Amino acid sequence: MKIFGFEIGRKKALHSVPSKGLWRSVMETFAGAWQRNQEEQICDVLCYPTLYACISLIAQDIAKLPYMLMGKSGNIWVETTNPAYDPVLRKPNYFQTAQQFRESWVLSKLLHGNTYVLKVRDNRQVVTSLFVLDPCRVRPMVSDSGDIFYEMCGYNGWNDLPPMPEGLAERDGNVILPASEIIHDRWDTFHHPLIGVPPLCAANWPAVKNLKILKNATDFFGNGSNPGGILTAPAGMSDEDAKALKEYWNTNFSGKNSGKVGVIGSDMKFTSFAFRAADSQLVEQMRYSDEQIAQAFRIKPYKVGITAPPAGWKSDDINVEYHDSALSPIIEAMEDLLVEGLSIKPPLRVQLDAQPLWRMDQGKQAEVANTLVGGKISTPDEARARFNLAPTGGGDTLWGQHQDYPLGVLAERNDLAPVEPQVVEPEETEEQRELKMELNRMKAIRAAREAVSA
Repeated sequence: MKIFGFEIGRKKALHSVPSKGLWRSVMETFAGAWQRNQEEQICDVLCYPTLYACISLIAQDIAKLPYMLMGKSGNIWVETTNPAYDPVLRKPNYFQTAQQFRESWVLSKLLHGNTYVLKVRDNRQVVTSLFVLDPCRVRPMVSDSGDIFYEMCGYNGWNDLPPMPEGLAERDGNVILPASEIIHDRWDTFHHPLIGVPPLCAANWPAVKNLKILKNATDFFGNGSNPGGILTAPAGMSDEDAKALKEYWNTNFSGKNSGKVGVIGSDMKFTSFAFRAADSQLVEQMRYSDEQIAQAFRIKPYKVGITAPPAGWKSDDINVEYHDSALSPIIEAMEDLLVEGLSIKPPLRVQLDAQPLWRMDQGKQAEVANTLVGGKISTPDEARARFNLAPTGGGDTLWGQHQDYPLGVLAERNDLAPVEPQVVEPEETEEQRELKMELNRMKAIRAAREAVSA
């Protein structure tokens, strides 16, 4: 059997990779949970607000970063076009925009630890469409020779995808594709190099704990904010009477009926349970679990509204820290995988434009643009383009002060050597010359008198 030129037979048997990262259920939340059918489903865990906020925040922020095809011009990278790659980057498939495609990519990686993207080619073997597959229906496989394949389960007839090339191998009704037809992005690979473990795995227990707190609080407030209690009778009663009385009390005096007047004979008394102070610290317990959830996604608590930002921090400080810790690893992985998956050769590459992350902070953008122009790093027209403003006269030139010189010119100048200071005597005036002559005449008379007296 051949798959895209790969021979698969008894000598190259396929072995399924242990799929510890592929799970819809978080099994065994406690001992015996599976037997009691009390495992936690991913859809249930995602109902917790903080977990939902962390996942949607990362996915939507990366989704709004457009793809840019970059080419090298000399020593710098500039945006360019190429008919082989532009169409699929602009419109990955027929039912998703590029923004929706990126969001699906990141959601699959965050929830399941793995993103599988199917490549569809034309007759020229150029990739024309990309489809994010359901990670629970894809299984990595490795042959004895080390070749990697992907078994796609439940895609019989490809009813939910475009028609695929003929001659694909099948096993038990499932389609098998070589690694060349799949882009596989994965989170931390703790168990196997082909299986990623999602951050949801680390955030599961805090989310389940807070969900149970919320459910208990819902039941409590659904009972009119009244705790449970016990009914006691002085003479006691049989099990049948106690059961009937319990059902009668719960039906008529709990839930929506809380606060009604109950009348029971036989000198029976109702004693409510009181809460201990330690049991009422729900806010602190939930906040600590929220911080643990955010930690699993490398998000600081103040980014999702759990705590206040550090004193003195501005929005750009928060965004830079958030980009470096939470977004940058996912962005870098997506860029590299698209370059490899689309067979993009140097000097071309794919880059996600991070400019939309700072779009709302106009003041910071203006400050950065002014610094770049003043430092002669960018031209005025390049700075104006950041604000969607038209070029101006002379704006395509780097401007500087008239007295500024290039460092090379200053190094070659010979008039910069230290010069010895010259003393310039002032010219004598007519009065100074007459005084000088009178002084010399008096010195001559004195000398003559001294000679006669000697």
